[in-house]
Amino acid sequence: MAQTISQLAGIIAGAISDLTTVCHENKLELPDLYNPSFTPESEAFRANASASESAKLAAAACLQLAATLMRPTDIVYQLATGGHHSAAFRVCLEGNVTEILREAGTKGMHVNDIASKCGLEAAKLARIMRYLAVHHCYREVEPDVFANNRVSGAFDTGKDIEKLIADPKIKYEGSGFPALCSHIVDVDLKCSAASGDVLIDPKTAHASDLTTTAFTRAMNTDLTYWDFHSLPEQEDRARKFGFAMQGIAAMQPAGMIFKALDWASVPSTAKIVDVGGGIGTATTPLVQKYPNFTVIVQDLPHVAEEGKKFYTTKMPEAVASGQLQFQGHSFLNKQPIKDADVFVVKQVLHNWPDVYNSTILKNLREVAKPDTKLIIIDNVIPYACRLPSDAVNNLEGDGDVDVAPEPVLPNYGPLSDHGYTLDVTMMFYFNAQEHTILQFQQLLANTGWRLTKCQAIDGKRNLLRSLIAVPA
Repeated sequence: MAQTISQLAGIIAGAISDLTTVCHENKLELPDLYNPSFTPESEAFRANASASESAKLAAAACLQLAATLMRPTDIVYQLATGGHHSAAFRVCLEGNVTEILREAGTKGMHVNDIASKCGLEAAKLARIMRYLAVHHCYREVEPDVFANNRVSGAFDTGKDIEKLIADPKIKYEGSGFPALCSHIVDVDLKCSAASGDVLIDPKTAHASDLTTTAFTRAMNTDLTYWDFHSLPEQEDRARKFGFAMQGIAAMQPAGMIFKALDWASVPSTAKIVDVGGGIGTATTPLVQKYPNFTVIVQDLPHVAEEGKKFYTTKMPEAVASGQLQFQGHSFLNKQPIKDADVFVVKQVLHNWPDVYNSTILKNLREVAKPDTKLIIIDNVIPYACRLPSDAVNNLEGDGDVDVAPEPVLPNYGPLSDHGYTLDVTMMFYFNAQEHTILQFQQLLANTGWRLTKCQAIDGKRNLLRSLIAVPA
């Protein structure tokens, strides 16, 4: 144990030394926790691969060292009270506390003044903010005086507080990350509370359908997640979720489709089918770069019609010539395109239980040519242990998975929490999941495909991967 502690301390010291050196040499700003605002400039250092890796490694080792030295009961208590953290966060998020504090800068503002602006009870708000400050969200400058810091600044919508008070509906317009956080501490928190009952109850523990989920239990509905959000009375939730998804889309790497496959490896007149492709945002860039490709975007009829209408204006020649087509189709039905060179399935499978995913993939396999390629763009969830070197045989590119050095958890521990949280969220919503590489390999093998390659879409910064399969 003493050796492990020393190893972790050594990793921290070495990584911090490397980080400060790289930032000094490249004139990059190091983050300051007590900065009362969160700015893109404070994250600029992560564009440097060496600085980004050093920061990631130092933080992961620090968290593991803390887990080693803290009382186990303290860690368990934090896990058990996670809902309290979310509830406190929601109070400040929906109460516009961060926006109120923006004008106060590093000096902060007395809780009485904060409360008078947001309409909350001052003594209760002080306790909520102090609770969050313990976890480095806000800073208590002096008794009952609070200021923003780098963390609380991350969910500042940037909007004028007077306008927010006058019209609360504008809060999340164009504010993807705060909108996502609001959705999480509303819908996801309710799902979390119901999940234990669903997973433990023998009647529902083994459910694999879309209407026996933590979500349906939490919302007391028989409707699927999507059908529920289409109800008129759920307009505000649906609107907020839409802003959240816009924010997530904006954070994804530009031109990811070009990194998903070596497009020189397919015929120059290739036919690409974007399965469940929405309005075609992911694959339409191919039309501009490869004028001899034909791209067919499939989704439900009303979505396909929206896509056609949008791109008739944006890319009229491609639509008129048939180079870009939109087809109303459910991927749960037989695939009508029987001569595709490439099928693209981008961030679809994690929304469906594997019993449905099997249908989706089998429908594609039935019409695949011997040289058809299947591209799945999705998160690949790392294991919390080190995979044996021969765990995934004959797979090109699996080394792209970023593995931390011993004794740090190979997945960098809590720094990868977002991927695992999303995995559990998919279980709550749909009885679905994010998949590990071995789960993808098995799912594809069971549906007539052979996984040949797994490669990073955005370097090693996140879990998004392109998985390439061919007919088995």
